Amino acid sequence: MKIGVMGAKGSFSEEAARVYVKKHTKVRTCEILYLITAENVLSNLERGAIDIAIFPIENSNGGIVLEAVHAMSKHNFTIKKMFEIDVHHCLLVKKGAKAQQIKTILSHDQAIKQCRMYLRRVWPKAKLKEYADTAQAAADLAKGKLPTTAAVIASRAAAELYKLSILDESIQDLKFNYTTFIAAERSR
Repeated sequence: MKIGVMGAKGSFSEEAARVYVKKHTKVRTCEILYLITAENVLSNLERGAIDIAIFPIENSNGGIVLEAVHAMSKHNFTIKKMFEIDVHHCLLVKKGAKAQQIKTILSHDQAIKQCRMYLRRVWPKAKLKEYADTAQAAADLAKGKLPTTAAVIASRAAAELYKLSILDESIQDLKFNYTTFIAAERSR
C-alpha cells in the first residue's frame, strides 16, 4: 500500500498515516510518500500514484486547514476515514543555538495559528514566517538552508530525525490540540 502524506518525513501527517495503518487497516507495512502539499497528495491520488491520501482538514485550535480545502475543491476522491490525533508542537533550533539569538520563527500557517498566544507571550519580537510544512522547515534548518537565528515549530519526531534541539515543547495554546485527518482513496 502506498500512502501519500501532506508533509515531509517527521510531519504530523506522517504520524497520522502510521496511526491510520495501525488502527484502521489490516495492512502491516506500507510505503509513505512525502508529498508536502495537499495539492500534491490529491493529484497523486487522482492519478493512481498512491492508494491512500492522508491530509489534515481541521484543528481544534487553528480551525480549517485552508490549503486542504482549496485542494479538495479541485479533485475527485472518496473519504475512507476521518480520524484525530493529538498534536504537540515543539520549538526547534540548531544544536547550540540560544533563545536570545532567535530572530525568526518559521512553520506551516496552521502550526503558527495553534501556537499564536505562546508566540505573542514568549516571542513578541520574533518575525513569524509561513513555511510549506512543519517538518520541511525542520529539515531545511538542519541542512543550513535557514539561518542559525531561525527557529521552527515542528514535531518531536522532526527534532529527533533532523538532530535539532528542542528549545521549548508543547507550545500549542491548548493542552488538547486535536487535528482531524482525512484518509481518502480514488473515486471509483
